[in-house]
Amino acid sequence: MTLLVALGSGDPDPWVKQFRVLLPDRPIVKLGDNYDPSAVEFSMTWYHPAGSLAHLPNLKAVFSLGAGVDHLFRDPHLPDVAIARVVDPDLTNRMSEYVMLHTLSILRQMRRYRSQQSIKNWSDDDFQPAATDVRVGIMGLGVLGSDAARKLKLMGFNVAGWSRSAKSLDGIQCFSGDAELSDFLARTDILIVLLPLTDETRGIINKKLLKGLARDGRVAAPSLINAGRGHLQIETELLECLDDGTLHEAVLDVFQTEPLPETSRLWAHPRVTITPHNASVSDPIAIANAIAAQIRRVEKGEALLNTVSRKKGY
Repeated sequence: MTLLVALGSGDPDPWVKQFRVLLPDRPIVKLGDNYDPSAVEFSMTWYHPAGSLAHLPNLKAVFSLGAGVDHLFRDPHLPDVAIARVVDPDLTNRMSEYVMLHTLSILRQMRRYRSQQSIKNWSDDDFQPAATDVRVGIMGLGVLGSDAARKLKLMGFNVAGWSRSAKSLDGIQCFSGDAELSDFLARTDILIVLLPLTDETRGIINKKLLKGLARDGRVAAPSLINAGRGHLQIETELLECLDDGTLHEAVLDVFQTEPLPETSRLWAHPRVTITPHNASVSDPIAIANAIAAQIRRVEKGEALLNTVSRKKGY
């Protein structure tokens, strides 16, 4: 009943150490160790090297280290076994913290004040709307998006959500599908994107979508927060929209190429905030606990939770 820690990036040792504490009755190994492939029944992965799971004849399940699973489907030799994504309060809370932080920063015009501080300019002559005057739209109403929506609503924002399939959240207007996307965008002043990366969502943050955002709000122009996946956005078109005023501000945690190349114009753009894909950092203790609980479920004959549809890609 061996668990294989299969990381293509990052240090696997903290994960191995934590799993050995949580699952002391079974071997915990990592890529590069000398282990019996036929003994491996579970694997925890993050951007594992393509083909590195293909030689495990008794593999039962694969666990994604993070909330996203698109990294798994990069492997053309991914075994045909159950896939589970991590759903954990720690991961969810961290994402909501990030979303609330930057939504409030946009609302309270912190970028302008940081710029004024750099030139010692004391000025507060621009109108500041209240949260109740600002319409936030969240694309992606999974566990992360739904939690962020509820918390932003508690802070007073006028919150709505959009997803590929119909969802229902108490007190939050929900839109779904292509037919309702334009109506959702037209009532959105701050767009927050927490979508999974699929064939349908790749490149969805483009010029056409951004030009569909609200133009009748209490803010100078709409703003964007993308903490979903880098390939959701087309960065050349995003820059065009920042340059021509279609977008007032963008907060980006993810990029088409990571780390973001030094040559990217996004680094120095005066209305872009960049964070290094850390909106919701996986904590080894919390995530290892969640995966260990899943393994114990399987061994008791219970079904995996939070399984992934290969057809949908999430």
